[in-house]
Amino acid sequence: MKRMFLLLFAGFSLVAATAQTADEIVNKHLEAIGGAANWKKVTSVVQTGTMSVQGAEIQVVATVLHQVGSRQDITLMGMTGYQIVTTTEGWSFMPFQGAATPEAMTPEDVKDGQEQLDAQGSLVDYAAKGHKVEYLGKEDVDGTECHKLLLTLKSGKSQTLFVDPKTFFLVKSVNKRNVNGQEVEVSTSFSDYKKLPEGIVVPMSVTVPLGPGMDVDMQIEKVEINAKVDASLFKPAK
Repeated sequence: MKRMFLLLFAGFSLVAATAQTADEIVNKHLEAIGGAANWKKVTSVVQTGTMSVQGAEIQVVATVLHQVGSRQDITLMGMTGYQIVTTTEGWSFMPFQGAATPEAMTPEDVKDGQEQLDAQGSLVDYAAKGHKVEYLGKEDVDGTECHKLLLTLKSGKSQTLFVDPKTFFLVKSVNKRNVNGQEVEVSTSFSDYKKLPEGIVVPMSVTVPLGPGMDVDMQIEKVEINAKVDASLFKPAK
């Protein structure tokens, strides 16, 4: 327990230094992916990609309209399903899993999905958005000692981010999710970064978790920035 002014001051100085280090890493990361100014111009993102699961090819189109809605269209075995999340509601329709009609998401699932509504990225103007970033030192990720950041969102949800110290690209994020009543860590990896005509840089290869112990590589084939997206896309089909 800190009982002396000097110790309190030392503690404050340590926090200030840590915060400064976190800001330096965030700023270098944003600069590496095209700069905050370019990302602030992003109003929508549409990504088209494919992944292979047990020999079956899955086509995915992920659409985000900034702070309005996100939608993932998933085509498998000739059937197309979707997941939609808005600022207030969410729906899931998976015909290849036997669903006949769209189902409303639970409030918790909606809250989890709302992290995706920020098309500009949580680190852009993170403090103004009510988020916090802490520097946690370094940790090995596949042989690289990466900077480790703890991003705490305004909602209270947290993400651990791993940033390459040479490129300052994000190489991995770890989120906590509630699965069947249990909290589990979900890891996503990013690679093969590409600069788009709009000046921003995005990963074209993403390793996504499909379930416990099952990770799948998704190859992004096309990324459209600021394409016209109608808000009606974020309503379930009747």
